[in-house]
Amino acid sequence: MIERYQTAEMSAIWDEENRFGAWLEVELAVCRAWMEKGVIPEKAFEDILEKAGFDVDRINEIERDVQHDVIAFVSSVAEKIGENGRYVHLGLTSSDVIDTASSLSLKRSLEIVDRKVSVLMEAVMKRAEEFKYTPCVGRTHGIHGEPMTFGLKLLNWHYELQRDRERLALALRQTAYGKISGAVGTYAFCDPSIERRVCELLGLTAAKVSTQILQRDRHSNLMNALALLGSGLDRFATEIRHLQRTEVMEALEPFGSRQKGSSAMPHKRNPILCERISGMSRLLRGYALTAMENIALWHERDISHSSAERVIWPDAFHLICYMLEKMTGIVERMVVDPSQMLENLERTQGLVYSQRVLLELVTHFGLSREEAYSVVQENAMKCWREKIPFSELLQADVRISSRLSGEDIARLFDPTYYVRWVDEVFSRFAEDSAERSS
Repeated sequence: MIERYQTAEMSAIWDEENRFGAWLEVELAVCRAWMEKGVIPEKAFEDILEKAGFDVDRINEIERDVQHDVIAFVSSVAEKIGENGRYVHLGLTSSDVIDTASSLSLKRSLEIVDRKVSVLMEAVMKRAEEFKYTPCVGRTHGIHGEPMTFGLKLLNWHYELQRDRERLALALRQTAYGKISGAVGTYAFCDPSIERRVCELLGLTAAKVSTQILQRDRHSNLMNALALLGSGLDRFATEIRHLQRTEVMEALEPFGSRQKGSSAMPHKRNPILCERISGMSRLLRGYALTAMENIALWHERDISHSSAERVIWPDAFHLICYMLEKMTGIVERMVVDPSQMLENLERTQGLVYSQRVLLELVTHFGLSREEAYSVVQENAMKCWREKIPFSELLQADVRISSRLSGEDIARLFDPTYYVRWVDEVFSRFAEDSAERSS
């Protein structure tokens, strides 16, 4: 990942030094398991613990000759230890180390992502409560539909993030597995008790069966969970981008006092952070596809997945953490304009109340739905064309005015009618959230 979008937390897991550090954790856990079985002398194990280490430059130097990173790593560690270095990597194949260590890194990364999602959820809920009763227009196909509240829009975001957390939790459970089953997964030189003990020491679950690697459906599920989370953030970002358009101006992402929107046009205030999030989500979806391509490997393993995973795993976690941090900041400092929302709600001169008029004619005055729809739609289209207030057209139409008085029509054009269930929705959501947490 380019430095611009790196995060310190993910660098602490995925940079070269820490990647080899995870490998060493696995090797030392295996040495401990062998020591507990009496294969490695206790004094030799203590010597290994005391001296074990590696030098990245030395690993790279050895790899240039041997063309194998795990061999280079094991050789570097053995050099540090000395005579007892011969016990390192006992009975293992490279993928035992790589895949088990990768599970450690993926697990740690997922735990960080989950915490960041939780922080974003808190920010979204806080703003949802703030604008719980703030009327705005709901849009379908980009066209004004009916009144709603801005808080309800944000509550919907929160609910999606809750599902994202559930998907991440499943991905964590399915990814936190290790395998120490040797070449092609037969345990020929390292019995299953070693695998169980190593995984216990590392806080992982031993795979019940594996080939030479852990099967990549696990990792594909993880990458899809990240891509879905990113796609949700893309949805939120796209909504803000639309609401920030000059013709709308209902909600705007933060804009610093010294920030500049255009090198040519000083007036510009562009939703660059949201656009950045939308762009990054496309990368995540591409990484998810790559992860699915990695599932079908030849027989017990090949390494066509390896080169791809070196890129997509750290990159994906850098991206999603960056996106979550930026979206949290956007939500917390988003500028919301209730007066502009109200102005936009009235922009179509009452057309957003057409369904309520339709239902009133059907339920209280005995018109068929087809007849009522035809009458209301005819006036609605005239309102679009001639820019005459919808309520005036309804009062001038004898088919409606003979049934609805001016006072009745005014009552139907009250936006607060559309927020009367907001409290119940918020309450129902809170109860559901409590059940999910328990």
